[in-house]
Amino acid sequence: MVLSKIFGRAPAVSLTAAPGERVYAIGDVHGCRYELDRLLGMIDADSNARGAAHVRIVLLGDLVDRGPDSAGVVARARQLVDRGSTTVLAGNHEELLLLASRGEREALSIFNRFGGRETLVSYGVDPDDYDDCALAEVPDLIQRAVPAEDLSFLAGLAEHARSGDYIFVHAGVRPGVPLHEQTGTDLRWIREPFLSHKGSYGALVVHGHTITAEPDIRPNRIGIDTGAYESGILTAIGVEGEDRWFLQTGV
Repeated sequence: MVLSKIFGRAPAVSLTAAPGERVYAIGDVHGCRYELDRLLGMIDADSNARGAAHVRIVLLGDLVDRGPDSAGVVARARQLVDRGSTTVLAGNHEELLLLASRGEREALSIFNRFGGRETLVSYGVDPDDYDDCALAEVPDLIQRAVPAEDLSFLAGLAEHARSGDYIFVHAGVRPGVPLHEQTGTDLRWIREPFLSHKGSYGALVVHGHTITAEPDIRPNRIGIDTGAYESGILTAIGVEGEDRWFLQTGV
């Protein structure tokens, strides 16, 4: 696995497909703590109704930006990981936050345009202070507002997770490249040629990153980013054995 330096410490995480295992993957949360808590409650109820199993949760990345409570979402994700039942993947918005905190100018500009303000306000930054500061001052604002423990957590996220015939990633994979040779940049950012490719990837890819009104179910991939920060619909896919199903908030 070739990874960018910013996530270089994060190991790839495998979810062993074993008898009795049940996996729930959750699409892009984007600061929607209320919807995340609702969906986790739905997952608990669904799993209890299905009977005993080894339950794993995979968050597909983009915990932060755009929605109202990125700080709360990161706190909830850390709780789940501490419980030992959850893998959190790195999304492109985690990458932007980390790079912006280090003063990378292009990342700062994108962070500012696509939800960085909402993230920092959720961490207690006064909206007027954010609006009044120059772009070059944002890295210092991030370092002062976002706890070092949260930044370290986000820097240590996994690149992908695997369970049997499923591979879970944030954005997608590059056609023609073996799964073990995919770059972190593609896993977090790719759209085309991934979305339009019709061939096999060697596994069924479950991904977020690209918003669709409903789960985007294709023979070689399933997209589950349903734009929670705009629609109120946060989506999870459940997989167990040969079965798969969906849970959604706001529908």
